[in-house]
Amino acid sequence: MNGTAEKIRQELGSLIDVGHDLLRSLEEKRHMDFKMGYQDWYTRSLSVVRNLIPERLADFERLYHSEKRKAVTDSTYLIEDYLLGLSVSYEPFAEAPPDHASITWSKFVTQFLILKSASSRLDYILADIRGVLQADLFDSEIDAARELHKKGHIRAAGTVAGVVLERHLARVCENHKVTIRKKKPTLSDLNNSLKEADVIDVAEWRFVQHLADIRNLCGHAKNREPTADEVGELIDGVDKAVKTIG
Repeated sequence: MNGTAEKIRQELGSLIDVGHDLLRSLEEKRHMDFKMGYQDWYTRSLSVVRNLIPERLADFERLYHSEKRKAVTDSTYLIEDYLLGLSVSYEPFAEAPPDHASITWSKFVTQFLILKSASSRLDYILADIRGVLQADLFDSEIDAARELHKKGHIRAAGTVAGVVLERHLARVCENHKVTIRKKKPTLSDLNNSLKEADVIDVAEWRFVQHLADIRNLCGHAKNREPTADEVGELIDGVDKAVKTIG
């Protein structure tokens, strides 16, 4: 995920730099430079907006093209019209003919600012994506634990569920910037640290500690064998913890 995040940052930074150049080309009346560079910028930017800020996608697209438009006027003139060389009819009583470059500049500035808004929210967006991917992974692993449990592999099922709980609590600690003193913390270490930092309350701490006790039965062969009911409780409890402790 870190490598992907860096690639996203680089692509977004490149698009912002190109956007600045395109703005200057319009301001300096270098119309052909804008027309030559815009389509590539739009295609790449469209993908970024679609994936990072999909709630702004319709606004971004509408500034370039609209199928609902009935006629080309000053108010409906779009970037696509400028690229195609279309002109707005000059009305006899108008104070001045329409400035197509200025209209296009205002549309493009809005597009540029929409794209740039993804940069200010990038850390939040990436964290949200990471959380969704992690949640999907946890769901898959919990399903695997249920299948092992169903087939009678009780200790293995509990071990898989325990790993999911440990990873989740480690991520909660990371998200809340909770300091972990040990290099290889146990479930109890993570649970205690979250309680000390007031991320979880006493009831949640006791709940997780109970799950940790069952997990320890599964992970240590010298202990007594965990029962099927205990491991079933562990799996259900981990599923609940992943969805409620964050």
